[in-house]
Amino acid sequence: MNKCTYGQPDEDTLKWFLRDRKLDADEAADKLTNMLKWRQDFQADSITWDMVAKEAGTGKAYLHEHKDVNGQPVIVIRSSLHKTGEFSLDDSKRLCILILEKALKQLPEGQDTVLGVFDLKGFKQKNGDLGFAGFLRDIFFTYYPKRLGQVLFIDAPWIFQPSWSLFKPLLGKYAGLVAFVSREQLRDNHFTPETVPDEFKHD
Repeated sequence: MNKCTYGQPDEDTLKWFLRDRKLDADEAADKLTNMLKWRQDFQADSITWDMVAKEAGTGKAYLHEHKDVNGQPVIVIRSSLHKTGEFSLDDSKRLCILILEKALKQLPEGQDTVLGVFDLKGFKQKNGDLGFAGFLRDIFFTYYPKRLGQVLFIDAPWIFQPSWSLFKPLLGKYAGLVAFVSREQLRDNHFTPETVPDEFKHD
């Protein structure tokens, strides 16, 4: 792993990228170096909640206080509250990074992944943001590989389908992580009555 530059990752990160690349040290080093360069260029370690307070205050994305039935931390995205261009793309990226890293710090022993829940109720064309969607692809499959256990699309309306048809091919085999479910299915299969997020307690 001596090909890594842009800083020295901790031992757990080294092991994680080796596992991601099936113990191929050269491939792991290349992918790890790419991640470290991105963190340096984007100044990921310097992001603070004050920098994203206004966007976070919209409630469009948050880390749920309870884990799902499998012990995964749960990130909830309320798509109808995301309006393309309302905030800069870089600010939206910063908010995403902070929420994800907070979730990863809450991983219980024996759990490696988080659950992403996208509430698509009320989704309209103005909520579709392919630029940010492309960042989500990069962050989960390049910078934080294999940290996403599953993505649930909740109550997707027909108007969401064109956006999904454009984005799905970019995911390749990872599109298999996505499941379209109802609020009822979310409640029954992923939470207990006491732990389900408030916005999903009723249809």
